[in-house]
Amino acid sequence: MDATTAPHRIPPEMPQYGEANHIFELMQAMWLGKHLNSNLLSVESLIAKEYSSLAADARTHYQKFQTLPDVLLVRLLQERLREEDCIRRGWILDGIPETREQALLIQTLGVSPRHVIVLSAPDTVLIERNLGKRIDPQTGEIYHTTFDWPPESEIQDRLIAPAGISEGETARRLLEYHRNMVRILPSYPKIVKVITADQPCVDVFYQALTYVQTVHRSNAPFTPRVLLCGPVGSGKSLQAALLAQKYGLVNVISRPGLYSAETLPTVFNKSCEGCIMKNKVCCGQLLKEAVADKSKYGEMIRPFFEKETAVPSYIIMKVLGQRLDQQDCVERGWVLHGFPRDRDQACLMDSMGYKPNRVFFLNVPFDSIIERLTLRRTDPVTGERSHLMYKPPPTMEIQARLLQSPKDSEEQIRLRMELFYRNSAELQEFYRQAITLNGDQDPYTVFEYIESGVINPLPKKVPGLRAKEYPPGEQS
Repeated sequence: MDATTAPHRIPPEMPQYGEANHIFELMQAMWLGKHLNSNLLSVESLIAKEYSSLAADARTHYQKFQTLPDVLLVRLLQERLREEDCIRRGWILDGIPETREQALLIQTLGVSPRHVIVLSAPDTVLIERNLGKRIDPQTGEIYHTTFDWPPESEIQDRLIAPAGISEGETARRLLEYHRNMVRILPSYPKIVKVITADQPCVDVFYQALTYVQTVHRSNAPFTPRVLLCGPVGSGKSLQAALLAQKYGLVNVISRPGLYSAETLPTVFNKSCEGCIMKNKVCCGQLLKEAVADKSKYGEMIRPFFEKETAVPSYIIMKVLGQRLDQQDCVERGWVLHGFPRDRDQACLMDSMGYKPNRVFFLNVPFDSIIERLTLRRTDPVTGERSHLMYKPPPTMEIQARLLQSPKDSEEQIRLRMELFYRNSAELQEFYRQAITLNGDQDPYTVFEYIESGVINPLPKKVPGLRAKEYPPGEQS
């Protein structure tokens, strides 16, 4: 497989001199973007976007204050990453994020890079490079007194030193950079590569290129086949996305019982938004494709669509099984959530040979799930999703027009939770080696527990304990 064809997502956390004058940093990012055919995204490119009211507002603010509020910057980034070219070709972030707050805001949107590159050099070298910067006021070309001096005397005579590159100003910016960097890097554990920038640019480029073409794999001595179980709102989708993103697992989303002729387009377009992205498979889309292709299973599914009734589990499992048998699932592994929902479906899945080697149950109190789901809203004009507590709309005008999905009503959530817990005891009994986690905590803390459960041997159960019980200290 050619690694250069995959979507690459790399935020090069460059030194402060690069952030200030975009010489070395921009050169490396541009080379990577060109070589990988990925999209290079920076603050400048985001605010320069045409036909975007959000970008127009950002330009106005940036021209006035020379900076952007974190929330506005992240919304710009989110808007850009939803476009088809970013989904298909991947992206490289240049100088984003600049602070830990920005990094956390980006992560809450589910945006997580596969590789993080830090270019490091002594401050004395960075100051020297910055002091030598010169600009041609006529062409805007950037030169350097030591590394890139123009041979033409006419150009030499008109070069000027840009403002803000004095030794004191550069040292101040470097101090700010170092303070921010030590807080940013813990947000990207195990995917950071530090490259010494005090060497020829070509050497730096090839080290960066080699790193971004590597694929992070689990330390587990097996191909991970992970099953996530939990009530609605427990965070299964986010944890599955994080596992798929970090380890290249195929993320399989299944929502049995929703697939009818009327509901399928809604399920695919809204509930499964983003399923066209690499490593992500929606069971609803698999059923839809089977019907469109007029395959053997498609002809079996069609009557249920026409009658607007639920597709039987055994048919869903047949279609799902075809996908799990494909080469990417066999070689890289998969993470499944939403199926099975009861013991009968688990037995069916097991009898067909699809046996997860890691099973996790996410437990979240009812009050927390009510808070997570009943406060979700959708803007009918833009389609933007909000949360009245965690992600409130930016203006009162937008808040006034927000709508709540009927499925997010407290009554509907209570019914779905009761259905899950009615079957969860039997599921836990069936999957005796399942690991039960507290899902009511920071999602990245939950992910660390799941990741530990995937790469480490399963804990041994003490005889007499139920499936979901552990001796003190075993779970961590």
